[in-house]
Amino acid sequence: MDFSLSPAQLDLQQRTRRFIADEVIPLESDPRQGSHGPSEELRNELVARARRHGLLTPHASKAHGGLGLSHVDKAIVFEEAGYSPLGPVALNIHAPDEGNVHLMEEVATAAQKARWLQPLIDGHVRSCFCMTEPPPGAGSDPSMMQTMAVRDGEHYVITGRKWFITGATGAGFAIIMARMEDGSSTMFLADMDQPEIVIERQIDALDSCFTGGHGVVRFDGLRVPAEDVLGTIGEGFRYAQVRLAPARLTHCMRWLGQARRAHEVASDYARKRQAFGQPLIEHEGVGFMLADNEMDLHSARLAIWHCAWVLDQGQKGRHESSLTKVLCSEAEWRVVDRSVQILGASGVSDETIVARIFKDIRAFRIYDGPSEVHRWSMAKRISRL
Repeated sequence: MDFSLSPAQLDLQQRTRRFIADEVIPLESDPRQGSHGPSEELRNELVARARRHGLLTPHASKAHGGLGLSHVDKAIVFEEAGYSPLGPVALNIHAPDEGNVHLMEEVATAAQKARWLQPLIDGHVRSCFCMTEPPPGAGSDPSMMQTMAVRDGEHYVITGRKWFITGATGAGFAIIMARMEDGSSTMFLADMDQPEIVIERQIDALDSCFTGGHGVVRFDGLRVPAEDVLGTIGEGFRYAQVRLAPARLTHCMRWLGQARRAHEVASDYARKRQAFGQPLIEHEGVGFMLADNEMDLHSARLAIWHCAWVLDQGQKGRHESSLTKVLCSEAEWRVVDRSVQILGASGVSDETIVARIFKDIRAFRIYDGPSEVHRWSMAKRISRL
């Protein structure tokens, strides 16, 4: 593997870094955001700024107006975007839209791409991905899915409840996972402004970085035309892996940027803050934590680049994505946690961005599969060797 950046990659990295510094970070204290994320108005302004700078939805194919980034290219751009909690929103690379773009480019029909994918890539709408369910439905175990789709002539009738559906409030359309009568699963596309789709409530969560927050969504006999099936009937679980393996990796990329931001804030504070006659950084207890941060950031970046390289070689990378997701989510969490400790009162208040990053990043050890499930998956693979 060659870890040096090409001239094109270096230019893209620097362009993204300047954009985040000049256009995004100044809006971090904008009042148009709350416990359920940035408002639609703020999101639209951020998206417009990225569009003007030629950085909107860069992971999409060139045919659809993106930059056609490889996975390694994405590792560079997404880390820079993640340096601000608002960066992924601005570049239109946040979950769930980023993963939905990837999935739909792979399996959607030409008509579906024109109707739903292109407006998503253009930043004119948001989407949501309806898979997770409240107990006793599907969580880490998708085979427990309770939402049903029943064929009725040229339609499928969907009934069930989903929860923790990121971005549901305000989304233009949804990708819905439902169980078929034979026990298989299928994905469906549906506009959200239908009376049979009910957003029961928004869930108050630790994080506040996703526009639309996280919702509980109910489907009351939603009729979906057969032509709005996404991909092939019965292939929903397989398509979920098509979406989730790269999406786990892009989470790692974005959160690496935020962890780096927390580390840099803490390092700057430790160099300036005096205690017991010397800067904090001169005390081993603090200096060692910063050194540990550097090692965790380095190992996370290496893991991301390796997994990205594997995917760029056309390999499925399912094992690598599980390994990388656990390694990065826990390493990046440690970096932010240590940064809070070094900052003291400034780390647990809004005096710095770090407290916000701390609340946002904690959930990463759960999102897209908790660490324990990925460890279990890796252990099963080891048992077969």
